Amino acid sequence: MADNGPEVSSRAGSAKMDPVLRNAIRYTISAKEYRTLHDYLVKQSPTIVRNRAPLPSRYDAAIKNKDDYNAAAIRASLRVFLAAQSGLKLWDIITEQILRRGKPTRMTAKSSPFKSPNFRLSISISLILLLHRVLHRFFTRLRVNLLTKDAAPFRRRNPRISKALTARLAPAIGSSLAGFALGVSPGDQFRITVAIYLATRAAEFAYNSLEDDGWFKNRPWWFGSWLLMPPVFGQLLHAFLFDRDCFPTSYGNFILKNTPNYIQKRPPGYPAQLAWPTNDGIVDGLAEISRLNYPAFVSPILFPSASQILPPSISQISPITSSAHPSIHALTCALLHPHEPSCMRTYVTFFLGAVPMFAKFFALIFGLFSLPRYKLLLKDPVKEMDQLAKNVLRMTIFVSGAIGTSWGSICLFQYFLPRTFLPTQRWFWGGFLGGLWGFLERKRGRSQFLYSTRASIDSLWKVGVKRGWWKSGKNGDVWVFVASLMLLNAVYEVNPNAVTSGVLRKSLGMLRGEGWVDRAKVVKNEGVKEE
Repeated sequence: MADNGPEVSSRAGSAKMDPVLRNAIRYTISAKEYRTLHDYLVKQSPTIVRNRAPLPSRYDAAIKNKDDYNAAAIRASLRVFLAAQSGLKLWDIITEQILRRGKPTRMTAKSSPFKSPNFRLSISISLILLLHRVLHRFFTRLRVNLLTKDAAPFRRRNPRISKALTARLAPAIGSSLAGFALGVSPGDQFRITVAIYLATRAAEFAYNSLEDDGWFKNRPWWFGSWLLMPPVFGQLLHAFLFDRDCFPTSYGNFILKNTPNYIQKRPPGYPAQLAWPTNDGIVDGLAEISRLNYPAFVSPILFPSASQILPPSISQISPITSSAHPSIHALTCALLHPHEPSCMRTYVTFFLGAVPMFAKFFALIFGLFSLPRYKLLLKDPVKEMDQLAKNVLRMTIFVSGAIGTSWGSICLFQYFLPRTFLPTQRWFWGGFLGGLWGFLERKRGRSQFLYSTRASIDSLWKVGVKRGWWKSGKNGDVWVFVASLMLLNAVYEVNPNAVTSGVLRKSLGMLRGEGWVDRAKVVKNEGVKEE
């Protein structure tokens, strides 16, 4: 038995490697990975398996003279496909069997696995990676060849084409055409979200690059991304009232859950057989009041014999307004704070209740995000805790002020503006005033501002399609994705430091076939060596 090992190895090493097996291994694992696999698994396998498995040295010799770039691209795309497919399948199991436990299951028609949304999404992601790598190398080699002396006649005959193909950004822009593979994935909300996300990130990094080049060196001290908040909050508040089907559900739930002073809940002792307006019913009532040009409030306590207390279209809010304080004159005030005649007192009371609630919430969120920095916390706990407390306080006041001002501004407009002046548009300006609280987070809140901006862009696009302001073009989200990928690749090529996300920089390196490397650090190290 002791002499069988060298004999088996000799036979495996001297046997001619089957080309099908060689290509199957080559497009599945690299030579280094095969060596590791052979050392840990094949040697422990039965003799018949060791006889068939080629030695690592034999495998290295078989692929030694072959270009491994395309094989590596295929390997990476296959692994991304398997990882995406497995992750999506796991998520389906979690949502269907764990999160929806006890709820009625959704009946879906059986279809081919190749037509399933998960398969199409997985194949789309893997194709983007594969095509991006292949196209990046193709345009890089084409550019190098066109810059040689032998290509001089071609450059003279085709000056415009040559100028485009030999430009520094040609590989970055050309490889971005791989983004069209996004069209393979289902045309649902996910595709729109991805396109909007990449567009905003690309615009952010382009701004960073321009800022590094000195384009905004004379800007005012108050200028920054926080200026996005007033129009964004204005659009979101307007859509929340008048186009709630185009409004992000998570935003709506967060607002309604954290405005107890303005959204009246069903009283604990209210009779169960009597109807009470839902949160959506209250919001619909506010929208209808705006369309009716804010009719005056007629108190049923003072005028019990009045023929019509409320217009028929908003009769569903009568359980709230019927008990409103008699000194209230505006119908919106009777609906938002029926038991408190003072709008200012309601506004201040909202802050007194909202600030402690939001402080607990954001303390938990920021505390979780600070866990990866535990070493800094242990090194200087006073400084880190002070910074954490400031972040929680700023975000708490920002969110509390934005929500409270957005609601309270309606009372303000009712007091100063005529009923028929901007009856529905004033909700936009109420959200605009609420967004001004973003000034408090102007130094550290860019990620939150961009998140809200993405939600607003998605909402505004849907509102425009719904109202006929513009038409939804076929695969328009794919074109936005490709254009955004071109801009992102161009910025990364010219100024990798402008891409402030280290994970995204490494992801772009993977797309280009450079590996999981941070090109910004590589360029910095090269600059240090040159000095």
